[in-house]
Amino acid sequence: MSTNDYKGSFVSFLLSSGALTFGDFTLKSGRQSPYMVNTGKFNTGLLISELGSYYAAAIVDAKESGLITSLPDVIFGSAYKGIPLAVTTSIALAKDFGIDVGYCFNRKEAKDHGEGGNLVGLVPTAGSNVLIVDDVMTAGTALREVVPLIASIEGANIIGSLIAVDRKERGQGELSAVVEASREMNFPVFSIVDAEEIADKLSKTAPDKAEAIRAYLKKYKPAK
Repeated sequence: MSTNDYKGSFVSFLLSSGALTFGDFTLKSGRQSPYMVNTGKFNTGLLISELGSYYAAAIVDAKESGLITSLPDVIFGSAYKGIPLAVTTSIALAKDFGIDVGYCFNRKEAKDHGEGGNLVGLVPTAGSNVLIVDDVMTAGTALREVVPLIASIEGANIIGSLIAVDRKERGQGELSAVVEASREMNFPVFSIVDAEEIADKLSKTAPDKAEAIRAYLKKYKPAK
């Protein structure tokens, strides 16, 4: 997949796969949302493969735009949802762009036999550039759990974190969850698409759904 209009194509993919649905949903924050993104819907080989291509395109686009300073050496996914994301993204980078990188993920509990430890895959070392992948950020809890694991490896460098969708709403304070996490972690947290881009894509084909998203965004608009 090229980086040309991958964002608009990704919104169509979210819809056709059923990962983006509309209704009345209660979020972890307690807010009532008119839409929900469930990446658990990418549950076949074809769907998860295509999802990886969008993550890969977003990574290459981020490097070309200067959002991240270098391409990753390792794609890191947190247990459990981040594991297939790390694998499929590394495959897509190799297949679509000829960029061969490692993937790594954590165990929920450290293994005390065999190879031991709580990291599996190509474990980052000094000098490794690491990009963390996840699905949708609500409060940044998963990110805050895995960053210390990577930061404990002397010389490893976290260059950013990529999620599928940025809901662009207030997080724990007045800023958006993504901006809060970016500032706290001191690296960019970015997305394949955000809620505003989804609304823009839907404005012609499903204006009622686009308006519902915009009304929700207006209600929970962050300072940044």
